[in-house]
Amino acid sequence: MNKFAHHSRNLLGRDFAVGDIHGHFERLQVALDSAGFNPAIDRLFSVGDLVDRGPQSEHCLEWLDRPWFFAVQGNHEALAIQHHANISVDERMYRASGGAWFLDASPEKQRLYAQRFAQLPVAMEVETSRGLVGLVHADCPYPTWRQLREFVQHRWPDDTYTDEGCQWSRARIKRGDGSGIRDVRAVIVGHTPLRRPRRLGNVWHIDTAGWSEGYFTLMELAALEAVNVPERPVG
Repeated sequence: MNKFAHHSRNLLGRDFAVGDIHGHFERLQVALDSAGFNPAIDRLFSVGDLVDRGPQSEHCLEWLDRPWFFAVQGNHEALAIQHHANISVDERMYRASGGAWFLDASPEKQRLYAQRFAQLPVAMEVETSRGLVGLVHADCPYPTWRQLREFVQHRWPDDTYTDEGCQWSRARIKRGDGSGIRDVRAVIVGHTPLRRPRRLGNVWHIDTAGWSEGYFTLMELAALEAVNVPERPVG
């Protein structure tokens, strides 16, 4: 299964990226409406973590079926996949991180969600009028986007470094590493909740905790401009 996705340029409308959603799809819809998102011509690219923490995690399949919505596989999707595959997962940590909806679901539902999550790419790229933009959940663990593309596409059986770097790493933001990623105009990531979007080199961190006490940031990919929506419904 190809874990790298390429999306051609949108010639009709705008392309946006959004940070972690974590089961708050109604809040996300409010942000999209405020930004004037038009599903007939616009597209939305998620950096993963669609589920856990929020009350609407089960809505993720409905969103993944929408022709204008695309997502990479975040670490929370990876946890569901691993649990279903009987790969060791710290269930106490998983439940504390909002995974109770999945752990308490029937085996049939667990299989349904895990199989759909397994189809998500680990990384994807989007062509824009101003250059190529890459998206991963947490970080690009290589100095060039070309290297990441090669490793993800080949899927070497013993390669855990790439997936773990893409889905779990906070090394870049902890170091304040502004060296950036070559061979790509920008890389958009989530995973680390922030009060406002942060740019390190050409890597944009856009999880502004719309699933918690913050707001969803929508990053317009061609202009690389953040559309911040500070107001959201409570609850």
